[in-house]
Amino acid sequence: MQLLHLRGRKTNERVLRHGTLWRGKTMNIRWMRGIPASEYKRLGDRASQGLYIGTFASLALSKRAVDRNRMRRRCREALRITMQDCSLANKDHRSGRPELVEEREGNQGFPFCESFQLLVSPRSSSLSCDFRAILNDVRSFFILLHACPKHPANGAPFSNSR
Repeated sequence: MQLLHLRGRKTNERVLRHGTLWRGKTMNIRWMRGIPASEYKRLGDRASQGLYIGTFASLALSKRAVDRNRMRRRCREALRITMQDCSLANKDHRSGRPELVEEREGNQGFPFCESFQLLVSPRSSSLSCDFRAILNDVRSFFILLHACPKHPANGAPFSNSR
């Protein structure tokens, strides 16, 4: 599974308006199933499966752009590390060494077989907390995603009547 960029103002606004909100201790995530409509229109069935991730940090979190950018980077890095751990655990599982999968903490339910759009908004606590707390938040969010029932469209974007 790849980590891809969620690009475009309209795409981000659609996830912000219609996505499901998950609240963690260090971040809030709005998420939707499927490939972004702009990618699907542009590439059709060749659009990449993966996690499309966008981040934003409002001025209310911190007046300093340096701090807001650091919060965003820490959240993105936690997502990247967790996905990397997931792909390693999946490879170990396929190679017939399930004991390695069970040793890793928080890897239940990986990898995903469908695409998701994530819009990550860090909380002010993500600036000063231990990085392991951010990793734990991401793992608990991924467990929630895995527990959701599969969508029949098989990764295609939702058709929206609006």
